[in-house]
Amino acid sequence: MTIMRSIGVLAHPLRPYTFPLAESIAESLRQHDIATWVYTDWEESDVEDAVRQTQMIVAIGGDGAMLRAARVSARHRVPVLGINMGQLGFLTEINGMGDWENALKRLIDDDFWIEKRMMIRAQHIRDGEVLLYSDALNDVVISANVFGKMIHLDCHIDADWATTYSADALVVSSATGSTAYALSLGGPILPPNLNNILIVPAAPHLSMERPIVLAEGSQVEITPTSRNRNKIVLTADGTQLGNVVFGDVIRVQASEFVSSFVRLRGRNYFYRSLLDRLEPRYQRTYAEQHTIANTNQKVQTTTMFEDHNDKTGSETKSSSANSD
Repeated sequence: MTIMRSIGVLAHPLRPYTFPLAESIAESLRQHDIATWVYTDWEESDVEDAVRQTQMIVAIGGDGAMLRAARVSARHRVPVLGINMGQLGFLTEINGMGDWENALKRLIDDDFWIEKRMMIRAQHIRDGEVLLYSDALNDVVISANVFGKMIHLDCHIDADWATTYSADALVVSSATGSTAYALSLGGPILPPNLNNILIVPAAPHLSMERPIVLAEGSQVEITPTSRNRNKIVLTADGTQLGNVVFGDVIRVQASEFVSSFVRLRGRNYFYRSLLDRLEPRYQRTYAEQHTIANTNQKVQTTTMFEDHNDKTGSETKSSSANSD
């Protein structure tokens, strides 16, 4: 049984409305004799030492807060519990302070499980040397530095040339990222426990337009062609890493780090959670009611028609009998 002795709290540094909740959660932890600390305005380097010595992180915000917390926590194998105060909250587990007390009780009772998710690593290589690298939970994006400008990229998969993309951007994502930018581009939805990389072009023009799901363990290398007239930038989970020029190589593969998330729901939660966000319940309810109403109307019409036929049939039989 895991005994909770230390839990850190990270508010979203760009969302001040998450700060009071962070302080309230920290206070409730202290009341249960759980050591804690709180950061509201922070960078990854600010919290590195604190995270290293913590059993669990509570991240407050939306998916942006989860991405920030996951990157720093994965390096130290510390799981993250997300509290949604954003919009969608694909990665979060509970909603606001109203669910916190019950969640805390379950944490203390060791009534939870840890979900593991693959991260991807992007390396920016120039003249054979790695200029920089970054781990991402969602995706790595190579795009023009001006929205709507086309770029041309050669794509190699496991060292073999695959295709040349002419598109606004190229998204290389993890299974987790398949419900982010890649989803808006028409990419497939991958269960988060898969360790596959997904490639999806944005607004491709006269080039490969279908998304590609790679085999587990595959490596992708993206290189700008000499045809580019627009500056190209590299981003990881929405953070711009630098400019990419002709001759550079962007290598993407599975990271050595894995993100861990605290889950209180059942292990098959993903599909229900996904559909609740992609297909809001009120829309389904309306559709279901509309379907039921139509079905009832059809049943009623059929019954009336059958009654009419029965009545007509009876009258016909009576007329025949009278004529006899």
